[in-house]
Amino acid sequence: MLIKIYSKLHSHFGSQHWWPVTKEKELVPKYHQSIKLNPKQKLEICFGAILTQNTNWKNVEKAIIQLNKHQLISIKKILKIDNKKLAEVIRSSGYHNQKAIKLKNFCYFLSKNYNGNLNLFFKNNIEKLRKELLEINGIGPETADSIILYAAEKPIFVIDAYTKRVYSRIFNIKRELKYEELQKIFEKSFKKEAKLFNECHALLVELGKNVCKKVPLCNQCPINNMCNYYKTLNTNNN
Repeated sequence: MLIKIYSKLHSHFGSQHWWPVTKEKELVPKYHQSIKLNPKQKLEICFGAILTQNTNWKNVEKAIIQLNKHQLISIKKILKIDNKKLAEVIRSSGYHNQKAIKLKNFCYFLSKNYNGNLNLFFKNNIEKLRKELLEINGIGPETADSIILYAAEKPIFVIDAYTKRVYSRIFNIKRELKYEELQKIFEKSFKKEAKLFNECHALLVELGKNVCKKVPLCNQCPINNMCNYYKTLNTNNN
């Protein structure tokens, strides 16, 4: 069922090319059809995963642009800059004081344990990556998994509010789904491939953001014929 949903969403929306990154001599992160990530872009994704907590991507994009302008996509420079100055640079992302500390916590961890070498850290297996990321103050499951999937490019499925909402409506689930519970469902439904997990998660976000909103636009949904929530609506209206 989830594979069919993925196929329909991909046919409707097309490839999403996540995660947006900034190319050399540019300031704005963009979606690229095919790109081999360099260490700086991987670090930018990590920063973006932290900054996107409790906000939308537009606000994060503004913060990334400012980080690029100040040449702060750097572990050493983040550790060196004053907390208040860093918070001001990333103000657009919201909760900027807390997020400045979170960025510093992440960079301190890499500096202390991996000599500031992100690629060395990413050589660990998924289990170790996740365990160590979750030990960093300010990084929860969604942020950790986003870093692993999009920056380390390793197959772990990211669960967010959009994924939960879409899944709950399709299968008419009334209770609150636990993060790891839903993650296992998705990971068992697909081949364990980073590109596939990346694309599927991005498509669910696209659907949740623009169609399956808090007040859903069911008539515009490309998978409404597979959705129990939509079927229930039609039954109640007849």
